This record gives sequence, C-alpha cells and structure tokens, in this order.
Amino acid sequence: MTTLRWGVLATGSIARMFTRDARLAGLEVAAVGSRSEAAARAFAEEHGIARAYGSYEALAADPQVDIVYVATPHPHHCAAARMLLEHGKHALVEKPFTLNRREAESLRDLARSRGLLVMEAMWTRYLPHMIRIRELIAAEALGEIRAVAADHTQSLPADPAHRLNALELGGGALLDLGIYPISLAWDLLGEPTSVKASGRLGETGADTEVATVCTHAGGALSTSLSSSRAAGPNSAHIIGSKGRIDIHRVWYTAADFTVYGVDGGVVEQYASEIPGRGMQYQALAAERYVAEGRLEGDLLTLDDSVGIMGTLDEIRRQLGVVYPGERA
Repeated sequence: MTTLRWGVLATGSIARMFTRDARLAGLEVAAVGSRSEAAARAFAEEHGIARAYGSYEALAADPQVDIVYVATPHPHHCAAARMLLEHGKHALVEKPFTLNRREAESLRDLARSRGLLVMEAMWTRYLPHMIRIRELIAAEALGEIRAVAADHTQSLPADPAHRLNALELGGGALLDLGIYPISLAWDLLGEPTSVKASGRLGETGADTEVATVCTHAGGALSTSLSSSRAAGPNSAHIIGSKGRIDIHRVWYTAADFTVYGVDGGVVEQYASEIPGRGMQYQALAAERYVAEGRLEGDLLTLDDSVGIMGTLDEIRRQLGVVYPGERA
C-alpha cells in the first residue's frame, strides 16, 4: 500500500460519506477544498482534517496532497479533474465520470499523457459482493449469461430547483441513478451493440423515469429502469443458462445475494458484512493501482468509463435531454 495523502474536493453529502469510509479504512485524508472557506473549515473540523482551503485551486496546489476525490456536481467533474491532473495529482472522480463522452475522452487522454491515475468512482464495482459475483460468473456457475436486469428507483424531491431536476447541474434520473444499472450491464456483458430507451421528462426538461433495453455480444440482453419520482425494489438479476443470481435490495450498496440452480434450488447465499457504507473499497483499489505503477484498474478501465458515457449520451439523445453547455 502506498500511504497516499488524500484530498477531498467539495463538501456535500457524498463527500461526507466517502470521507467517513476512507478514515474508517485508515486512509490519510490530509486536506479538503471548497468554494467557501467556511464550508471547508466546517468539513475539516467534522472529520479531523488538518488543512482546509476556500478554493479548489488551493487544494490542487497543495504539495502535501497526492490524490483527490472529486465530489462536485456532474458538470464540474471534468474541469476539477483536469485541474488536478495539471497539478500532478491523481484523481478519483465521482460517477458519472463526466457529463458526456467528449469530456470523458479529454480526461482519459490527459491522464495518460501525464502518467497519472484518473478513475471513475463507481463504488459498487469494488464491493465484496460484486467481487464474489464475478468469481461465480468466471467459474461458469451460471452457464452462459443470457440477461441482466436491474433498477435504481427512488422517491426524491420534485422541487424544480433541486439539483436532481436542474439541467444546468446535469440533473435527471439517468446520470444520478440510471448509471448504476447501465454500468452493471457493461461490467457483466460488455459494451452494448444496440441501445433502445424510453422515458418521461419533468417540468424542467430533466428525465424523471428512464427504461432501457440493450443488446450485447452474443445476443445477451440487459434491461434497466431508473426513476427519481418513485421507489421500486432496487434489486438486480443475472440470468444464465444454468442458473441465476438475485441481488437483493439495495443491490448497488453492500448487498446480499442468492444463487439459484436451473431447477430453482438454492446453490449459495451470500451475506455482505462490511464496515461503513463501503465507499472505501474504490479508494483502496486506487491506492493499490498507484503502488503498482498502473494508470487504471481492471475492474473499470478508462476506456469503459468513456464508453459508458457514450451509452448515456445515446440514451439522452433518444430521450431528447440536452444540457445547457452542450447546445453550443
């Protein structure tokens, strides 16, 4: 392990969850940056962080920070990560990686040219239950994977001014919620060869419900449903020719799952027991990659992060969702 010195860029709720889990795992969180000095100081006090900065630029310039977790709203991911890379910092960027594929490509290319790690913080991929699921699939416990189905549905504020409903902040169910099942399908089935999407838009033009059907290599299918206005089961299912896995609610957190044989009998039951929420596993992976001199990991490559943004772009195209900065 490298004993990297972490910085946290932005001080919202996701930054708090990440920082708590990072500290729980024994990682060194050395500094925090916010657009407000008062917010940075309050965050530092809350989490026992030594240095607080009233700007993102000051955090990026701190020579005693090696890697930074980017926790801003979606439209600011690219600019923040670019600034960090230009200051020689590794970056773990909250999902979605960027606002669109074009931005994702620019970050990938810059990180590779600078010899630095930039990584999408899709924390679900690094959770222990997902590691075990990949082991079962690799061992052909399910036979040929024929289909993957998952939902991420929550009842969230309908206030037009709320971040989730504001197009200028990358609002919509897809980028906040739908990315989880879309990323799961990419993880287990690879890049889709076709994408079909249908959805509903709210009063601000942001998507409130999105359903997708994708075809993958060999004809495998994936389906997803995301909603910001209604709470569903939040479960996931991996269906193979020899059996299936049901990941129980809430599947994208540290979840339990059951493996069934083709006859419906229980083959394995997995119970998740982890400290904290589980956001530390992605940070531990980032530290390991840096220690090994790698610029990206194998659980979620940079090319996959770019490709996933391309899939999200295509879904938005079919829905007619365009963010303000993309209209030029």
